[in-house]
This record gives sequence, C-alpha cells and structure tokens, in this order.
Amino acid sequence: MPENNHAPDSTPRVRRAAVVINPAKSVGEALKGAIFRLCETQGWAEPLWLETTVEDPGVGQAREALKAGVDVVIAAGGDGTVRCVAEVLAGTGTPMGLVPLGTGNLLARNLGVDITDPVSACYDVLNGSEQAIDVVKSRLNRADDEQVFLVMAGLGYDAAIMADTVDVLKDRMGWLAYVEAGIRKLPGKPVKASISVDGKEPVRRRIRSVMIGNCGRIMGGIEIFPDAKIDDGVLDLLVLAPRGRLGWLGVVAGIFGRNKNETESVEYFQGKSAEITLEREQEFQLDGDHLGTGTHLAVTVERGGLLVRMAATGV
Repeated sequence: MPENNHAPDSTPRVRRAAVVINPAKSVGEALKGAIFRLCETQGWAEPLWLETTVEDPGVGQAREALKAGVDVVIAAGGDGTVRCVAEVLAGTGTPMGLVPLGTGNLLARNLGVDITDPVSACYDVLNGSEQAIDVVKSRLNRADDEQVFLVMAGLGYDAAIMADTVDVLKDRMGWLAYVEAGIRKLPGKPVKASISVDGKEPVRRRIRSVMIGNCGRIMGGIEIFPDAKIDDGVLDLLVLAPRGRLGWLGVVAGIFGRNKNETESVEYFQGKSAEITLEREQEFQLDGDHLGTGTHLAVTVERGGLLVRMAATGV
C-alpha cells in the first residue's frame, strides 16, 4: 500500500476579527496597537483593520470584512458606525462585536457593554458568546432601499434635535448637548399624522414626534420605552402630542410619571410593523443619525435578525 502523505491537518483554524473603526472617534495608533496585542494574547489572528470615511461610514468596510471570511466584525465607533455594520451583517450569520467610542453608544448601553474602556469591550467580544437581537427595517418616503436601525427611529421633534445638536458641544458636554438642542427646539407646530400598527385601522393625531424603539434606554439613561426588549420581536411606538401652553408638562408626566399611559400628550403602541404618514415633511433620524426629511415611514421588525458577540452577562 502506498504511504498516505496527505493526512488531514488537525491544526485548529485560528479565528480572525475585522475591526471597522471610525478614526474620528478613536485615539489613533494607541488603540490599534492595544487591539492587535489583545488579539495575539487571546489566540486570535491579526485583525483586519478597516477605517471608515465620510463617504463610506461603514457599509463598504463591513462588506469587505464579510468577503474576507472573518469570524466577527467589530464595530468600533458610535451608533452610526454600528448601524452601518449591522445593515450589512443582518441575516448573514456573521456576528457583530461592539467597541464603543464617542458620546452616544446607545446600543452598547442597552446591551450592558463596557463603554468606558474600548480594550475591555474588545476582550469581551473575543471571549464572549453570540446572542441574537432584533433588527428593524425602515423605508422612508417609500424608497426602494431599506435602512436598518437597532435602537430607535424618529420623525419630528426628536429628529430635529439630532439635526441641530452642535458637534462642539457634543465633544465637550456629551449627551447634555442634546438637552441644549432639545430646549431650543421646543417651540414648533404640530403636524397631522396617520399611524397604523400591524396594518390595523390608523389612528389620527396632531403630533410633534413619533418615535419607534427597539431598545428602552436613550441618552442620559432615560427609560423612554419601559416595555421594550431587544429580542422580543416587538416594536414600541411613542407618540408625543403636547396640547396647549402646558402640553410639554403632559409629555414629561406621560414619559416619567408613574401612570405612563394616562395622559393625552403621550401614547404608547406595540406591534411588529408600523406605517406613519404625515401631512407635511418632518425631520427623520435612525439611531441618532439625521437622515433628511420625509412624510411617510414604514418599519418592520425582524426578530433575531442579527448576532452580537458579547460578554455572557449582556442581554
């Protein structure tokens, strides 16, 4: 019998991560060196390092990572970077990791990811486990292309805050910069809205804002969607309709009071899909990114549409 010199290689394959990083939010070469050393000490191959640009804030880099066949794609940046990476990874089976940088990091906060130490967060990705979370697909103004979000979408007042927050103040004050913009944007006219959940008969309101949540917590740790869970396959809608001079006090009572639903200024809805039609254009945001204006928004939740690799103490 001829000798078999082609026995199968029993050497285990070394896992590899890709890091899609927003260089504007990182501390440069120091963080890169720390993550490269961490991968080496944890038995992972040298990571694929992909920096975002103004022209491509993460989608192209995530596609490149998928093509390279990596084991996890780490989104290192704020919620905008995370959303772009998630848009590519959703439904592929390749997990996403989170290394929070910058001020917002709402998804990381909701998942219990360490937002104070990016190297520690990366360690949790490399040594963690995979958990499935919901992804919400949105279509603005009946566009052909869908966009995803993981935390929250908004039409109206909240999106106007995102559009008008001063970047310099964000760098200096963090989430308090959004409070400053929110105070400036309080004056404004309501708009007629038609809101249909799960294809049911629409309700009609004069609103300042409609927010759709996949997570419960927003800036400053405020629990704006108290019943929201990121893996329950359900969307939470919050309609803000302040009336009269004291209308915003009703909003505050409706969101922060003990009897959250007992106010005419605030209403909560739940469902797997929703459609919102407005009388005139309003500002629009996804996960804190201002994306223009629109009069029509359709959203649908995809339960367990994205795998996230994180510490087992997460969701």
